[in-house]
Amino acid sequence: MIRVVQIQNGNRRAVAMVDEPHLVLVDTYDSLYALARRAISAGTSLSSLIQNELSDQWLDYDAVYAGESDWQLLVPFDHPDGPGGTLVSGTGLTHFGSARDRQAMHLKDSPESEQNQTDSMKMFRWGVDGGRPKPGEIGIAPEWFYKGNGAILRAHDQPLEVPFYAEDGGEEAEITGVYLIGTDGVPHRVGMATGNEFSDHQFEKRNYLNLAGSKLRTCALGPELVIDPPFESVAGEARIERGNRVVWSKAVRTGESEMCHSLANIEHHHFKFETHRRPGDVHVHFFGAHSLSFGENIRLADGDTMVIRWDGYGRPLRNTVRIMTDPKSKPQVAIPLR
Repeated sequence: MIRVVQIQNGNRRAVAMVDEPHLVLVDTYDSLYALARRAISAGTSLSSLIQNELSDQWLDYDAVYAGESDWQLLVPFDHPDGPGGTLVSGTGLTHFGSARDRQAMHLKDSPESEQNQTDSMKMFRWGVDGGRPKPGEIGIAPEWFYKGNGAILRAHDQPLEVPFYAEDGGEEAEITGVYLIGTDGVPHRVGMATGNEFSDHQFEKRNYLNLAGSKLRTCALGPELVIDPPFESVAGEARIERGNRVVWSKAVRTGESEMCHSLANIEHHHFKFETHRRPGDVHVHFFGAHSLSFGENIRLADGDTMVIRWDGYGRPLRNTVRIMTDPKSKPQVAIPLR
């Protein structure tokens, strides 16, 4: 497997392949977007193109990863024309553990039964029954949500903000698919990356119809993009650090065998929409979480560090929580044009 990063030093950008403990710089191309477009147009594999373009220059990965270098890690894939060219979205109720957490979040005082199952649990059960169709067939659609455009993506070691109007912010340890739409409108999966989907679970808990608003938050991606990684069953760990203490940690799993929807079914129901197949667009799609610290009554505090690691997906993704305050906030009312 090829693992790659995007880095920046002042106004200079670069792509580098991970060759522990080094980063080997790529010649000619300064973005993975440009490399992916070239691979599509040439009909070649992205991995071979990267390997053919490797230079003899390398960097100390430890220093870059720790923020002790002039080079800084960027989000591992972005659009050259700015954040508007990237759509960030996700699929929920895909993992067996997440469905139990969602059911407990939305079910008040009634015991679980067929009659009082939440809509979330009903939708999850539909996925169990019809989310893994046979090859060539189309299964049932999964839950889908919009998170924003590329402006909400954060790189490794950048903070994730809880806005002043939010009620909470909590990690969601996931793997993301990164896609580029070709000039003919065909989606191409460039690779996968570790992701922290980060949502307002307290707001969602009030009513499941708040789900859409709870997802409009910053989220993190990286530090590495992995080209054609294993996705059958991937083990990992999610951890919350507060100062020098680990206040919560959990072994987590993801991948197709851990999910009620197949990857092919998720991708079909995302890209069946014509507006999701605009040539040149980038898509970052979160595939769902196994477990959340919020489900175990952990409330994140300002300065907490969220750490997410998946076997085979490179170094862990680390981001701190930043709780924003705005005591002088005013209603955001539109000004009519008369």
